[in-house]
Formats: sequence, structure tokens, C-alpha cells
Amino acid sequence: MLSQLACLGRHTITGVICTAGSQYRDWSAEYRLYSKDRFCEQALFNQVRLEVEGYLKADEPLTVAMDDSLFRKTGQRIHGVQYRRDPLGPKFQVSFVRAQRILQISAALPSSDGAARMVPIDFLHAPMPKKPRKTDSQKKWELYKQQRKLANISKHGIERICALRQRMDESSDNKRKLQVVVDGGYTNRNVLRNLPRNTTLIGRIREDAKLYYLPEFSKSTGRKRVYGQQAPTPKQLRQDESIAWRRISAVACGKQHNFKVKTLTPVRWRASGKVHDLRLVVIAPLGYRLKKGGRMLYRKPAYLICTDPNLSIQKILQAYIYRWDIEVNFRDEKTLLGVGQAQVRTKKACQKVPALAIAAYSMLLTAAAKAFGTTGIPQNIPAPKWRNDKKQRRASTQALINQLRFELWSTALTKKRFPHFANKNKTYTKSDKLKNSLDSALFSVAN
Repeated sequence: MLSQLACLGRHTITGVICTAGSQYRDWSAEYRLYSKDRFCEQALFNQVRLEVEGYLKADEPLTVAMDDSLFRKTGQRIHGVQYRRDPLGPKFQVSFVRAQRILQISAALPSSDGAARMVPIDFLHAPMPKKPRKTDSQKKWELYKQQRKLANISKHGIERICALRQRMDESSDNKRKLQVVVDGGYTNRNVLRNLPRNTTLIGRIREDAKLYYLPEFSKSTGRKRVYGQQAPTPKQLRQDESIAWRRISAVACGKQHNFKVKTLTPVRWRASGKVHDLRLVVIAPLGYRLKKGGRMLYRKPAYLICTDPNLSIQKILQAYIYRWDIEVNFRDEKTLLGVGQAQVRTKKACQKVPALAIAAYSMLLTAAAKAFGTTGIPQNIPAPKWRNDKKQRRASTQALINQLRFELWSTALTKKRFPHFANKNKTYTKSDKLKNSLDSALFSVAN
């Protein structure tokens, strides 16, 4: 796991073996570690979750975000690789890439400034079943259709939520609430009607979703009504000028911001039925300028529902802002940690290899929170000249990896205190002659 974080090249199995200094020994045991299922990644993630809960108050819920992503692949025999829609493709043209689909849950590690950092606590390789040929029998096609329904990503999502809730109940006093924040892909019938106890879901909803008020009390006999009069759609609520906007303060990007919101509660939605009474929250489009003095541009509005109608708007808004950091997790895992670069093909290895790398990433974040605080930044390695005036609100993943390399390798490379790092007081712009400074370049790589 240390080698996965400290590796300088491509994060393949051989790259990790070379980083550990085991390239001159038999490497078959390292491959069997993944292909023979010889470790439980859930035990590692469970320990990370307990560390995150240690930063929470006794009555504070555990806020998690769930989302899926793709690991791009080119091999023809890799388990779970299929053509999928490219989320980074242009909006005017649907493009496809060969990739593996993964599902991840990250927990919010709260910071002293009111923000939070997402730490992965669950990982699942979630492939779709292989599509049979046109000439195959009808039984194969029927089996494929059944497996396809079971492999739906929202069904995988609710299964992981229920498993997380069960682990929380087994390892704690069974009182801490679970708060799950998702995007529109998981705000549906599969998830809403199967939520476990003591769990709240906050998710995005369509602007034209049909909502209903609670039915009025009636003494008439017969089946009780589930839905009352039709309520305004989220878009109609946003455009209704008779309902005033409310100013809600929340922390985003390290600063306190005021958001304009509207709310409607309690309402019901056919996707959730009578299982949940919902709160609808409408967030007004945010204005921004590309440059100073430029014209004002606006982002799209956001429409949220919460399965706990008594939860305050501020907490719903803040939890939804926390969710964005799971996208940062995906970026760090793919670019800095090289998750998905390992050239493995079997079913177990496709699950175990990225899971162990992501568990190492989670432990790096929790260890950094212990060592430097939730907003602390390591100071052992001087920042590059172009970052001297930039104020960082938290340590980047690359800075934490460089700090880990410093602690692992600095004593072996030299016993000096790095006196030959670039002098910050130099003001001339001409470049110096090249000096082979191995340690300085090693610990500042990609900084």
C-alpha cells in the first residue's frame, strides 16, 4: 500500500513491485494476492470509516456521497470492459469509450473551517453482464435480461447503502444517523423505497417532477389515499414570484456564501410512494464572471429532495455542497494514484487491485488529518516559487504524497537538511546551469 502511494511511474503491478524493491524476487505471490482473493478490502475501509466517525460529535450524522465513474481500458479480454457513453464527450454528439464501471462511497471528514474532505470508504467494480450474440438461444437472452436488471447501478447503490448501514450498526451504538447525498441517477424508485432505517437521502430531482401534497383526512371507508392535490413542480416553484427567496449561508470553496433557496414540505412523489414524506429545496442559479468587469453569467438551478422533511435547509444545502468532493476523489485516484492503470484481467483482480489502491488513498487522507489537522499543510518541503503567494485552504493530495516520500526516502538519500533548494530571495530571471539535485527534484515532482 505504501508502494502504491509512493510509485513514481505507471501504477501497474510491476511498477508497485519495483517501488517496493522486490523486482529481483519471485513476483508470483504479489499477483496471487489479488487474483486469489487473499485480503478483505472491506475491513480496511471499515477502519477508515471509524476514523472519520471519530471526528464527529455523538449526535452528528455520518454524511456520505455516492457516485459512479469509469476506468478507461483498451484490452479485449478484461473482465467488465464494455463500450460506455463518454461523460467527457461534447453535448452535441454522443461518444463512446471502452471502460469499466465502478461505484464508490466517500465519507465527509469535517474541517475546522466548516468545510469537509471526502474520504473513500467503499468501492465496488460494477460491470454489466456480457450481451449474448444474435444467434444465441432464447434462454441465454432471457438470462441476460434478468442479469441486466440485477446489475442496474441504482440497485448496486442501494445494496452498498444497506451494507454500510449494517456495518455501522454492528460497530457502533446503533444511534448515529447515516446521511447519503447522491445525484439524479440514484434518486429513483429502487433507492427511495428500499432505504434502511435511520438513513436520510438527499438527491437531485428533475425540474418537471410531479409532486403531491399529503392527502386530507377523510372518514370515508375504502382504501386510504396516498396522494393529495398536485403540488407545483420544482420549476414552477422556482418561477413562482409569490413565494419569496430565502437567504441561506453555507461553506463552499473555503468561504462562506449566501444562497437563494425556496422550499416546500411535506410533499410526496410517486417514486417514493407513501414510504417517505419529502422536502423539496430549490437553489437559485449562481452568478459568476469569467473576468473582472465581464458580463454576469449564471449556472443552472438545482432541485433537491430530502427524505427527512424536518431536516433544516442549511444542513441539506451544506451536505449537497460536500458531495462535489467525491469528484475530486475520482480525479486524484485516476491521475495521481494511477487507479485503473494495472493490467489485470480476472474478475477478482479487477475488484481487488483498485480497491487496495483506493484504501491506501483513504488512509493517507486520514493519517494526514491526524498528523497535521484537518486543514493543516505539511511544511517539510518548500513550495515552488510560483506558489509562494497562493493561499491554500488545505493540503493537496500531491503535497501529502510528496510528504510521504520525504518521510520514507529522505534519510536514505541524504542526511543534510536540503540547503541546495532554490533560494527564495533570488530576483533575476535567468535560469541557472543545470545541477543534478536528486532529492530536491524527487520531493517536488509534479508539485
